[in-house]
Amino acid sequence: MRAPRRTLITGLTAALAMTGLAAATTQQASADTALVGWATQGGGTTGGGSTPPTTVTSSSALSSALSSGSPAVIRVSGTISCSGMLKVASNKTVIGNSGATISGCGFNVTRASNVIIRNLTFRGWNDDAVNVQYSTRVWIDHNTFTDGNDGAVDVKRASDYVTISWNRVHDHDKSMLLGHSDDNGSEDRGKLRVTYHHNWFDGSNQRHPRVRFGNPVHVYNNFYADNGGYGVASTQEAGVLVEGNSFENVDDPYHRGEGSSPPGNLVARNNHLVNSGSGDAGGSVNSIPYSYQLDAPASVKSIVTSGAGAGRIPI
Repeated sequence: MRAPRRTLITGLTAALAMTGLAAATTQQASADTALVGWATQGGGTTGGGSTPPTTVTSSSALSSALSSGSPAVIRVSGTISCSGMLKVASNKTVIGNSGATISGCGFNVTRASNVIIRNLTFRGWNDDAVNVQYSTRVWIDHNTFTDGNDGAVDVKRASDYVTISWNRVHDHDKSMLLGHSDDNGSEDRGKLRVTYHHNWFDGSNQRHPRVRFGNPVHVYNNFYADNGGYGVASTQEAGVLVEGNSFENVDDPYHRGEGSSPPGNLVARNNHLVNSGSGDAGGSVNSIPYSYQLDAPASVKSIVTSGAGAGRIPI
């Protein structure tokens, strides 16, 4: 693990401070844009790479671009209303222009690899906002999810090497499921390795995440606020490291077992608990194979609330 983050003050930042613009610059700088975590493994995740971007403004154009067999960088402009799930093929970067919104539908990343989804607001979806299955090397970053029907981001069915970072979930129930069934071990054992970092679970209710089989699953530097159900649940052979997160007004920050699923392993360390329960941890978790930088847990609230969600990264 790298040393804790230190703020660097450049000559440009100092000059902006003299003109009163430093606060805005600091806020933008707090939203890291680099890929970290499991999606760096297995060859890494580059999406459409340097392919010239295509801008889409309709559901038909978006669906066509997402399902193309060629690498693509797809820029979403405006609000696109749709229903059901739009299939996402391999080697795609989907990034929203300012204010870009997907309303009423979601993305189905299935039997794909090397996919990036960034800077979009998903609302009112009727299935999942983002469903990842039988897919590898997926990065879901700086999106906002609100008021949908089922999962915001669900990862299942032998998927692997996934990073879910800097997203905001609010006014929603089931946030992030990892592993859909206790009976799917033959496909899922040794896979479902996901990193969740710097996400803002803002009054959302449960599954932040709910984990089966994946080991190690890394949940670090997320901010949990006013979650009515629970924060993290480790079940059915899972191993989850819950590290350096901030929980505020969360009665049940993390536990083992959920519903009919038996307890998994959960290691909790260096979490910041404010008006929250003590959590339930036990067992051991496999080691984390990648480098990462851990923010001070007491600073996570300010860092995440200033950087998570759509509209927080340069586009």
